[in-house]
Parts: sequence; structure tokens; C-alpha cells
Amino acid sequence: MDTTRNPTRKAPGLVNAFARFVVLGGGVGLASSGTLVLLAGHIPFVAANALVTIASTLLATELHSRFTFGGDKPDKADHVKAGLTVLVCYLFTTAAMLTLHALRPHAGVLVEQSVYLSASGLAGIGRFAFMRLVVFAKGPKAEADPRLLVRESVAVAA
Repeated sequence: MDTTRNPTRKAPGLVNAFARFVVLGGGVGLASSGTLVLLAGHIPFVAANALVTIASTLLATELHSRFTFGGDKPDKADHVKAGLTVLVCYLFTTAAMLTLHALRPHAGVLVEQSVYLSASGLAGIGRFAFMRLVVFAKGPKAEADPRLLVRESVAVAA
């Protein structure tokens, strides 16, 4: 398995990548929402939510790797890191809602939605930054590809 990013493929600029991240992630989110509604009518909500979250994270990671960040097919480690960002986002939005309910136990639906969407937006920006800088960063990964260590590609400083 090739463990390096394709150095010849140019990654999109920051604004372009962020726009792709929002469109692709939002599209997967909308599709997930509809799928969740359909599944929840047939299986328990907790199970439906788990299935949809896993499937949407795998799909979004594939899309972001290939189109948002201009990379190749993500490997298992990329999927694990992306999955962890989803977990962190879930914990962040949950903490925001718990904090709201602790401070304002009778907050209305508009306040709740404002807090939730704000927390989701901040979490999404953090997820984008982490995925761009860590998960799908250009350049070699931690494990070097042994094919790169051929005589023609090794430079020696004198």
C-alpha cells in the first residue's frame, strides 16, 4: 500500500478547500439526515444514528480526501483520525447544549438551535483545520514509502 500522498496533485487553496468542505460535508449531512429519518422508523433510533454516523463519516472522509484536500484514496489511519474528529465534534456540541441547559434550563427552541448551530459551526471549522493540517496534509506520512529510497531520489549533502 502506498503510504505517501501524491506530491504531483496540487491541493486546492484554503478558501476553495473550505468551500468544498462545506458543500460536500453539508451534502453528506443532508443525506444522512434523510436516511436517519427513514431508518429510525424501522430500527431503534440509537442503532439508526450509529449506522448513519459510521456510514456518513466513511463517505465524507472519502470525499474530503479526494475532492476537498486534493489527495488520494484515504487509508485506514485517515479514516480513524477523521472518525475521531467526529467524536470530538459530538462531544463539543453536546457540552455546549449541556452548558446551555445548566445556565438556562428553560431556554426556547430558537436559543437552543442558535447554540447548537454555533457549536456545530465552530466544531466544523476545527474539523476542517485538523483534517487539512493533519489528516490530509501534503507530504510523506509517518511511514516512508520504501520505493522513494532509490538511488535516483536520494540526495546526499556533502
